[in-house]
Amino acid sequence: MRPRLSGNILKAYKRLTKAERRILVIGDVHAPYTKKGYLEFCQKVYAENNCNQVIYIGDICDHQYSSFHDSNPDLAGGKDELEYAIAEVHKWRDAFPSAKSTDVIIGNHDRIISRKLFKAGVPSQWLKSYNEVLGTNWNWTERIVYDEVQYIHGEGGTASTKAKNDMMSTVQGHIHTQCYVQWFSGQKRVMAMQVGSGVDRDNIGMSYAKAYKFQQLACGIVIGGHTAYNVMMPI
Repeated sequence: MRPRLSGNILKAYKRLTKAERRILVIGDVHAPYTKKGYLEFCQKVYAENNCNQVIYIGDICDHQYSSFHDSNPDLAGGKDELEYAIAEVHKWRDAFPSAKSTDVIIGNHDRIISRKLFKAGVPSQWLKSYNEVLGTNWNWTERIVYDEVQYIHGEGGTASTKAKNDMMSTVQGHIHTQCYVQWFSGQKRVMAMQVGSGVDRDNIGMSYAKAYKFQQLACGIVIGGHTAYNVMMPI
């Protein structure tokens, strides 16, 4: 016999099962230099919050071998790094089978290859799509809006600055050392979220970031555009 729900338990059940977008926002992954356990952590958060949609906030791959930073000579070559990254991305591709849609915000590291080709004078027709190279079927985009919330990678400042400048709720990644949600009031109420990241700062592939502060290992939840919060990964 199914138990009857009542009181606060019933209210919580109705909130968790209300027909609205429940988006899991995944921080910068930087495959293959992702923190061990970050994928499983995100899967747990997705399940516990009854999410139905996934957004990767950018920098799916690191591309250290072709970065505009000096590449670490102790790392594997470009072909090997790409194969390791593809293997990591395939784990993420298969991680959320119940998601109604998966969007990827294109980050600055994702653009490295196209920027290098552009600089070399190679026409864009020669460039394969992200889905072709990585074996995914995701929607890759520079920006997307759901429930009056814009999702961007965030290379021009913090989420709070962008939200106030645009007077629009904003979710972004890019800054690995920040993780927060703030609400602002102007002509309307808007929210700013810095998602955090899933980067393994101690991996040799992230040696260019050694001088950075401690990484905020986290993801974000956005519900219907009206509720937003971070979930921190245990360390």
